[in-house]
Amino acid sequence: MTIAPQRVVILHYVLSDEDGQILDDSRARQKPLEYLHGHDNLMAGLERALAGSEAGAELEVTLSPDEAYGRRDEALVREVGRDAFPVPDLAPGMRFQTRGDDGPEIVTVLEVRDDGVRIDTNHPLAGRTLHYRLEVLEVREATRAELAKGHPLPPGTTPDQVEDKKVI
Repeated sequence: MTIAPQRVVILHYVLSDEDGQILDDSRARQKPLEYLHGHDNLMAGLERALAGSEAGAELEVTLSPDEAYGRRDEALVREVGRDAFPVPDLAPGMRFQTRGDDGPEIVTVLEVRDDGVRIDTNHPLAGRTLHYRLEVLEVREATRAELAKGHPLPPGTTPDQVEDKKVI
């Protein structure tokens, strides 16, 4: 079966940056990625590259910043009050997820002072060229419940459980 919209894909990947540094490896975490193709669960460039592949396929895909997390925007680096962070031991490099105008966003702490905190709301991988090594493990038809929810669900989930919000 080939990868196409309305199909669940299970794959392993290794993500590295333009310098070859490994940023993520699903095998190291012993957890393959599972997604519903055609439902914006992956970056569009990855979905395009995977379309038409079958189980057993191995691909290498390079995404420019524009195809991945966008270019860095220095306007997204700003100062906020220290009271915006309830964490007592705040330190540079810490990351938090918060609500942004367009949904959840990652905030990276750049500098901590007594009166304020300098933060960066660019995605941590913004401005970077990303390289993926992909191995397709399985491709299957999505269930009605998965199509209703828009992403893969645990085996045995029924449409009624989705409607009743029993599955999160």
